[in-house]
Amino acid sequence: MKVLIACEESQAVCKAFRELGHEAFSCDIIECSGGHPEWHIKGDALKYINGRCSFETCDGKIHTIDEKWDLLIAHPPCTYLSNAGAARLYPQKGLIDAARLKNGLKAKRFFMNFYNADCDKICVENPIPSGIFELPKYTQIIQPFEHGHPFSKKTCLWLKNLPPIKPTEIVKENIISWVSGGSKNSHGKPRNQSGTKFRDAKTRSKTFPGIARAMADQWGGQI
Repeated sequence: MKVLIACEESQAVCKAFRELGHEAFSCDIIECSGGHPEWHIKGDALKYINGRCSFETCDGKIHTIDEKWDLLIAHPPCTYLSNAGAARLYPQKGLIDAARLKNGLKAKRFFMNFYNADCDKICVENPIPSGIFELPKYTQIIQPFEHGHPFSKKTCLWLKNLPPIKPTEIVKENIISWVSGGSKNSHGKPRNQSGTKFRDAKTRSKTFPGIARAMADQWGGQI
């Protein structure tokens, strides 16, 4: 399969598909941290999501996709779409933060470009969205503790022509929240929660290896 993983600098999903023999590429506006620049496109993912394009990977080589991608997996930014930040839309009762609303609508347009891409098989990943932006209904919610990691982090998947991801290794004990320690309340102050304070936003957004492997195994399989 020819696979594009958009908005991914960690290359977690890209590497999982590559390990099974697929021609997978990650793409982000920043350089990759996954150690494989030969599989990474540094640039605007919207230029490449419909396939039928040529691009340069970070090792300087040119690649050409003659047809549509076989599979598109996208991780668009969630800062303004996530329900976790919805409280900041309303700094006072009855008032809405116009700048944040504008940014949220812009983020929705970016999200929908992936959801409506010219590709037969699509997965778009994001946290639970704020209802005000009226995103399409997600297909399923997955958790890290369903795939071998002792953490909870609700992640929504919007799927087209793909089966829902099945749990691979359920962890039942000593589960803590992956993102709570780094979140803030509506006044911009850290919440009084433990377990994840040492993780920055970039780290908290990375795909868990167990989830990446499940995507590759269940949607691609070994070649």
